[in-house]
Amino acid sequence: MRHPFLNRQYFFIALALVPLVMIGCKRGEQAVEPAVVKETPVASVPQSYEATADELLEARLPAEEASQGWVRLFDGQTLFGWEITGAANWRVEDGSIVVDHGEKCLLCTSVSWQDYELVVDFKADAKTNSGVFLRTPLETDDVALECYEVNIAPADNPFPTGGVAQRKKGEELVENADQWRTMKMLLDGNVLTVSVDDKIVCEYTDPIDLAAGRIGLQHDSGRVEFRNIRLRPLGLKSLLDEDLSSWKKYPKMPGKFTATNEGWMHVQGGRAQLETKESYDDFVLLAEYKLPKEDMNSGIFFRCIPGDEMMGYECQLSNQMADGNALVPADCGTGGIFRRQDARVVAGDVDQWATVVLVAHQESVAAWVNGVQVSNWYDDRKPHENPRKGARKEAGTIMIQGHDPGTDAFLKQIQIASIAPAPQVEQASE
Repeated sequence: MRHPFLNRQYFFIALALVPLVMIGCKRGEQAVEPAVVKETPVASVPQSYEATADELLEARLPAEEASQGWVRLFDGQTLFGWEITGAANWRVEDGSIVVDHGEKCLLCTSVSWQDYELVVDFKADAKTNSGVFLRTPLETDDVALECYEVNIAPADNPFPTGGVAQRKKGEELVENADQWRTMKMLLDGNVLTVSVDDKIVCEYTDPIDLAAGRIGLQHDSGRVEFRNIRLRPLGLKSLLDEDLSSWKKYPKMPGKFTATNEGWMHVQGGRAQLETKESYDDFVLLAEYKLPKEDMNSGIFFRCIPGDEMMGYECQLSNQMADGNALVPADCGTGGIFRRQDARVVAGDVDQWATVVLVAHQESVAAWVNGVQVSNWYDDRKPHENPRKGARKEAGTIMIQGHDPGTDAFLKQIQIASIAPAPQVEQASE
């Protein structure tokens, strides 16, 4: 299994600058996730993290939430899926992400998101200046133009907690330092709504749409803690109906795809594929699947060469594990990127419905199963039309795989939302 961060050149630079202490373990005992620093680190040694299978599986979301597309951006144990952009002492303590020292910087998600509902619990000191950045690049020079900074700051700040820095001041809140509070952010198109402890404190409409970007937690000054960071993508549209009308069938292939009375997709028989009629480049996809037997597998292929035989990236669907150890997938594991990166934990159960949220944005790919992030991969290969041979950012079709004669898989829902490219700003005529 290749660790997702090993694709980042600056990870090697960081290792050369600072000793990174990692606690060794035998394969299958614990998942070890190093914290990654982008530039010269602070004096404290960056942490490495261990998580047992039980700890990661405990982070799975309830079925009802997962089926709505909710995912955890923080698993409570590691910084898997996050990137540190500067020399601050970001760390995990007692199930929270904590920072209180170092240069001003962000802790960013490794993939970009566009439209979503985001929930974050935070606790800040009385004088802390922090925030949650939305649609942000790794580094930003102007929050008034390049992203949205939902502030966490005291009442004497020009933009106190809940306001959108440099854009709109929020309603006044009761000071509640050193107490856990919940912030909800609904970002849909160019409209951002912010609530704190279930009270709407700021509604902002941007004159233009910002492009998709990362989610960032900010260290400016003071101590701040974050936990229970959850996200639900918006704008998903179903690809399933009783006629499978969004899909192209290949009747000469031995397997078959049908719609059940319940409206589910049923995948049976030998090697086969079902291909979308539309193509997608950057997207977020939600699927809900069930594999009745342990040794059964299927796959969700994406950015495929249209009309070719499963020539694309593959997000694996497989609940099989080696020796009953969820940390050791026997066949890549659901949410793993086949032949690129195994899932770090098998988070689906045999003959039970499970959800997959898959995000593909530029070279970055990540997947969550039942709300837990299981893969985080960056394709640093040379560009190539065929994703099996190189990096493909161009649009391609989505394909569902019939794997072998024993395939008997179900998909209850397949929904997708394209991540739009950056909007073009018209130049004013003189």
